Amino acid sequence: MPERIIFHIDVNSAFLSWTACDLLLNKKLDYDLRDVPSIIGGNQETRHGIVLAKSGPAKRYGISTGEPVVDAKKKCPELVIYPPDYDLYVRRSRDLMELLKSLTPDVDQYSIDEAFCDFTGFELLYGKPVVFAEQLREKIKNELGFTVNIGASDNKLLAKMASDFKKPDRVHTLFPWEIKEKMWPLPVGDLFFVGSSSKRKLKELGIKTIGDLACTDPDVLTTHFKSHGLTLWRYANGYDLELPTEDQIQNKGYGNSMTIRFDVTDSETAKHYLLSLTETVASRIRADKAMISVVAVSITDNDFRRYSHQMTLPAPTDITDKIYKAACRLFDEMWDEIPIRQLGVHTSRATNEGYYQYDLFDGDRIDKLRAVDSAVDEIRSRYGFEYIKRASFIDDDKRAGFSNFIKNVDK
Repeated sequence: MPERIIFHIDVNSAFLSWTACDLLLNKKLDYDLRDVPSIIGGNQETRHGIVLAKSGPAKRYGISTGEPVVDAKKKCPELVIYPPDYDLYVRRSRDLMELLKSLTPDVDQYSIDEAFCDFTGFELLYGKPVVFAEQLREKIKNELGFTVNIGASDNKLLAKMASDFKKPDRVHTLFPWEIKEKMWPLPVGDLFFVGSSSKRKLKELGIKTIGDLACTDPDVLTTHFKSHGLTLWRYANGYDLELPTEDQIQNKGYGNSMTIRFDVTDSETAKHYLLSLTETVASRIRADKAMISVVAVSITDNDFRRYSHQMTLPAPTDITDKIYKAACRLFDEMWDEIPIRQLGVHTSRATNEGYYQYDLFDGDRIDKLRAVDSAVDEIRSRYGFEYIKRASFIDDDKRAGFSNFIKNVDK
């Protein structure tokens, strides 16, 4: 029996399931959306002109999440389309989290429809993990009206991989001794953190399955993928890197994130956003007279998959330029050229040491950067954040302005 028991709970086609439940409960529809070709989509101008969720019957028509609604309609003319209702989704997500927290205090919400639960030591209370997972799956279906997949393992990574096995309404295990049998034969593209670009590069190297990746020399992978290659190798071998949750990121430092009005498909635009995000984060750090030593970047792509990567700086800092350069490095190592919906810059390990540790390569450049940051902070504190901007943000109609970023600052 493993020392830890981790469940990953993933709602099956969450937005569509929650909408279907609501329509049935309020008697607004006399059939279940999940039983017919249906999708959740919406208005292109509000960034919801794509398929956000689909039913099983819709999937059989070749309809996929992220494709334009107009294309989905061509594949299935009788397709039933409902707009998204985010207030509803937040309520149903809260219902799920409250149910889970009634069973264990250790619940980490990973996204609106996913959570990790630690049931280590609960065997005497709930019985064998797999049996309890089946009971939990049924409890959620009976009490909340929607189905979930549950993955069980001794770490978060493997539990998440397990929950992605055959759907819907299933329980799967993926313990370390099951990796070779259950995970290694899968296509390499099924591995968490492998996007289309990485998949293509891996296949060029002759790596077609997760097992191929696991048995590849890590030095070969780092040559082609930098530090991302080592991450992929570790994932393929089932080594848990403790996937960060939003709460974990926000509670340990300063952060800001934003959903972008259009799909970002180039590095220059993405880094433009990273700079704006970094400026709001760094100004808050300095306002608290703090310094941080860990920088993280998060990406949510247009298929609603979330990735994050972090690095430890050589020394604590509060300088915008240093945090931004770290964020750009992380972005370059992580981004897989998949269109981006949301970007985030987060920092952690905040200290209030009150002094800056110079290194041999800083010279007098750091003093100049600190002087510039201090002057900008002073002007903005007196006259407002938008009173002084970088030249790259002036008359920028394509990208969102600073005020939009400020509204999205993480608490």
